[in-house]
Amino acid sequence: MKIFVAGHRGMVGSAILRQLAARRATGEELELLTRSSAELDLTNQAAVQQFLQAERPDQVILAAARVGGIHANSTYPAQFIYENLMIQCNVIHAAFEAGVQKLLQLGSSCIYPRDAETPIREEQLLSGPLEATNEPYAIAKIAGIKLCESYNRQYGTDYRSVMPTNLYGPGDNFHPENSHVLPALIRRFDEAVRAGEAEVVIWGSGAPRREFLHVDDMAAASLFVMDLAPEDYKRETTPMLSHINVGTGRDMTIRELAESIARVTGFRGRLAFDTSRPDGTMQKLMDVSRLSRLGWEASVSLEEGIARTYNWFLQQDQAILRNK
Repeated sequence: MKIFVAGHRGMVGSAILRQLAARRATGEELELLTRSSAELDLTNQAAVQQFLQAERPDQVILAAARVGGIHANSTYPAQFIYENLMIQCNVIHAAFEAGVQKLLQLGSSCIYPRDAETPIREEQLLSGPLEATNEPYAIAKIAGIKLCESYNRQYGTDYRSVMPTNLYGPGDNFHPENSHVLPALIRRFDEAVRAGEAEVVIWGSGAPRREFLHVDDMAAASLFVMDLAPEDYKRETTPMLSHINVGTGRDMTIRELAESIARVTGFRGRLAFDTSRPDGTMQKLMDVSRLSRLGWEASVSLEEGIARTYNWFLQQDQAILRNK
C-alpha cells in the first residue's frame, strides 16, 4: 500500500505520518510517500500531475493547506483562497487521473455559518453567511468537500472529507501575534513563569466556550475514517453531505482553559481578564455524533494534551538555545 501524505510537515500531516510510520513498524506493508513544498509545489498543476502519474499511490491524504489566524486571514485573503483552491483542485484532479480510488481531504470547522446553531451539525453546511474574517479560507475548504463529492458522484471514486474542531499539539504555531488561543496562552504563561510575573492578562471576559482536539486524536480519527469500509461510511453520510465532523464533543470556557494551562506550566499568579478586548463568538462546539456512531471517540484529555504540547514547546526552546 503506497500512501501519499500531502502536507506532511504541518501539524496534522506530521501527526498522521507518525501514526502511519508506527503501523509500518508493527508489520503493515506501507510505503509512505512525502514531498516538501520545495520539492513539489502543490499549486503547480503540471508538477502535481507529473508527480502523481509517476508515483501512482494507492491512497492520498490531503493535509496540505495555507493556514493562519484572524490576522493572517484578514491581511492575505487572496492568497488564502487562491492557494487553498489550487492545492485542492490540483491534488484531487491529478489523483483521479492517476487512478487513485481512495482520498481523504482535511478541512476546518470554519466552513460552517457564522451563526450556526451549536452543537454544529454537518447538515448546517451552506445554511447561512460565513464569518467574514476567514470567509476566503472557508470558501476554499467548502470547495474541497464539493470536489470530493462531485468526483464520487461522476466517477465512482471514494474521496472523503473530515472537518476538525480547534486543533493543538506538537508542531503548533506559538507566534505571539499569529497563533491561536491555546498555543498563545501556553507561550504567555511560560514567559510569565520565567520572568516571575505575578499576573497574566487574557483578552476578553473569559466566558466564551471553545472545543479543543489534540492533533494525535485528529490523526487517529483521520485514519479511522480513511479505513472505514465503504458501506459503513455511506451509512452515516449522503452523496452530497459526505463530510464528517471531528472533535471531542465537549467545550470549556477560556477561563477554564487558562486555569488548566496555568496548572501545567506552574504559574501561581493572578489571572486578569481584559474586558475591553472582544470575546468573539460565545460558543463554537461541534456535533460529533456521526463519528461517534461509527465507533470513534477522542482519547487525549485536555490537561494531558496541554502537558504534551508544553513539553514539546520546551524542547523546541532548548533546541534553539543549543544551536545558537
